[in-house]
Amino acid sequence: MNPLAGHTGSYYSYSTDEALAGIAAAGFRHVELSAVPGNTDHVDVNADPADIRAKLEHHGLQAVSVSGHSNLTTPEGLDYGLAVVRWAERFGVPIVNTAVGGHAPDVDESESAFLANIGTLAEAAQAAGITIALEIHGDLMASGERSLPLLDKIDHPAVKANYDTANVEYYAGVAAVDDLPFIADRLAHVHLKDARGGQGKWDFPAIGEGHVDFARVLEILRDAGYEGPYSVEIEFTGEVPWPPLDEVNEAMRTSHETLTALGLS
Repeated sequence: MNPLAGHTGSYYSYSTDEALAGIAAAGFRHVELSAVPGNTDHVDVNADPADIRAKLEHHGLQAVSVSGHSNLTTPEGLDYGLAVVRWAERFGVPIVNTAVGGHAPDVDESESAFLANIGTLAEAAQAAGITIALEIHGDLMASGERSLPLLDKIDHPAVKANYDTANVEYYAGVAAVDDLPFIADRLAHVHLKDARGGQGKWDFPAIGEGHVDFARVLEILRDAGYEGPYSVEIEFTGEVPWPPLDEVNEAMRTSHETLTALGLS
């Protein structure tokens, strides 16, 4: 119940091997794999999963999810989402995280175009025994409260949400502890991410170095009966330059330490 994972996306400019080694050394036993083309493509979803499986076994890690963001308002984004689902089925990962408009923070999100595509992805996921977790990200899903009408329109058992405790501040200007109760019963996955800025300010440090109240976040989720994974995501102050590898490793280590002190493992 509630495995605590490190997200390889926290190692934006580093290799898969460096990410897995750092996450394992930080004390994590679980991992969220990143398969976002042109961003953090630690997984090639068109390749045999055997290589990644061997790397995880080497580091004593178990994958709980794969992050395969693509712009689901486009045919190309849908095709990539389907490829991620197929890879996840072959590997045996139960959750695929994605977002309406993909990874970029400023995509023009067409609700009608997204709704025209998400049903196809949801049906493929359901047939594969996989849950699609749509991230709190962008405009249509800027917060948990704002996401509810869209989830109601999708109305598919294979589609839930991936809550991000910092994105809700960045996109909606709302604190996670105030927004989370709206959507806590519709989550398949949670990104534990700290924030030091506010709306529109990209500053996501190690857990404990920002102002997100993680003790209260975990209390809300426990009370809601949330049983899914938690994944630590650290995005620092932007993609260029990413901090040196030893700083990323230390941020993951202190994040793990902070969260284990709150009862996660």
